[in-house]
Amino acid sequence: MFKALGDPIRLRLFSQVASHVDGEACVCDISDVGVSQPTVSHHLKKLREAGLLTSERRGTWVYYRVTPSVMASLARSFSISG
Repeated sequence: MFKALGDPIRLRLFSQVASHVDGEACVCDISDVGVSQPTVSHHLKKLREAGLLTSERRGTWVYYRVTPSVMASLARSFSISG
């Protein structure tokens, strides 16, 4: 999980999906990260393969959503036990 998020572009894409108003984002909403569309697709594929995102095709667009268990897992990873 952290290896996939270690790339700045992937971290930015993940953050955009996670913070999107509806909890999901169309690829058209998150593709402006300073790289070409094929590169965005590559990074989104890596995030899906790592289990961080799920995707659903609707017509010509693909919508991404953070995998439900991921946010809880990230929160546990960063929690500090006293």
